Amino acid sequence: MTSTPVIVVGVDGIGEITPGDDLAGLLGIALANLTWPDGSIGVQTDDVVVVTSKIVSKAEGRIKPVSERSAALDAETAEILAEKITDRGVTQIIRNRHGVVLAAAGIDESNAPSGQLLLLPVDPDASAARLREVWEARFGVRLGVIITDTLGRAWREGLTDSAIGVSGVAAISDLRGTPDTHGNTLEVTMIAIADEIAAAADLVKGKATHTPIAVVRGIQQASENSSATDLVRDKSGDLFTLGTAEAIQLGRQGAVSHRRTVRHFTDDPVPAQVIEQAVRAATMAPAPHHTTPWQFIWPQSRASRTKLLDAMAEQWKRDLIDLDSLSESAVQQRISRGNLLREAPEIVCAFVDLLPAHVYPDERRANAERDLFLASGAAGIQNFMIDVAARGLGSAWVSSSMFCADTVREALELTEPWLPVGIIAVGYPKEPSLPREQEAPLPLQRR
Repeated sequence: MTSTPVIVVGVDGIGEITPGDDLAGLLGIALANLTWPDGSIGVQTDDVVVVTSKIVSKAEGRIKPVSERSAALDAETAEILAEKITDRGVTQIIRNRHGVVLAAAGIDESNAPSGQLLLLPVDPDASAARLREVWEARFGVRLGVIITDTLGRAWREGLTDSAIGVSGVAAISDLRGTPDTHGNTLEVTMIAIADEIAAAADLVKGKATHTPIAVVRGIQQASENSSATDLVRDKSGDLFTLGTAEAIQLGRQGAVSHRRTVRHFTDDPVPAQVIEQAVRAATMAPAPHHTTPWQFIWPQSRASRTKLLDAMAEQWKRDLIDLDSLSESAVQQRISRGNLLREAPEIVCAFVDLLPAHVYPDERRANAERDLFLASGAAGIQNFMIDVAARGLGSAWVSSSMFCADTVREALELTEPWLPVGIIAVGYPKEPSLPREQEAPLPLQRR
């Protein structure tokens, strides 16, 4: 079995199209006179006629003065996915009413009369169907029609024509469930036939040479039920459901609320760069007097972690027995709360430097100076935990190190004035975080 050759021929002789023109009639004359390399004339069954959307827009009167650009853009926009400031102004990547993602919703001044804008056809699929109906009646053959526009592509340089209107030809060839040449079952392969035809036709069409249509022969992909909307991926299945602008905005809004206390972790190892980046985020917290009062110690070996936690547990036991007079069973129950720090994949000990930048002779201001650094330490811990949450991990702040500062410093071989302000457990959550319960009344007073 041999492959059928595919031939693409540009259609010349198309004059300037103006609003109200009989586009099907004018293009039909050119198609009737189209000469193929083999000397044949006209179109035949299963030929696909590819038409640039601009001439369709002109014939349908989709023209606006440049002064109405903003209003036209608003009317054509379903979503703004990204924005970029350039020397020419702000470029917006838009999802339009039909789900097509393109710059400025396809509104363009090129090939438009001076001082005017061209908008995309109102319904490109319907426009393609109308052209097809007229041409099939005129030529007595089955045809496909594709209306195209020039689109950019995410992560790829350059532009290419893509299908925005389809009639009579398959938009997609779904090969899922069929075998490949090695007998393997294809799981996800869906070929964007209409886009491939559009791109091929653009090789012979001309943006500035009055060759706005082409005919493609040799594509055996007739279909009565296809439309360009078949090419629009449903947002629920799209890995890039958000545009850059939306993603940045949602990330900013959700950064704090995604920080949840996680007490049960998987055994998956925590990448070192996660801890390093979280510490870097912690150092972006506000600090008094342009200081850097934070210190984070990461006991990476099991021996160093056990030494620290055993020393803390012994101090805790002494306090519970000598100061609180608790029974042995009550002491063990309380001590077991520290198992979180033994079981977490990683722990990081947070400290703040309480050596004041300013020394005050009175107790009131000296205490306030100390509180400044404590507040900065708390801000650093919060930054750390928010950054961890943003990377898909969980954390829990455990304050027990604050109750045995000397013991912690000795176990980690630190000297004063480093004050422990808690230990952060870090790991991948074993279970998804539950939704937050109904919010309490806002602790805000307006006076």
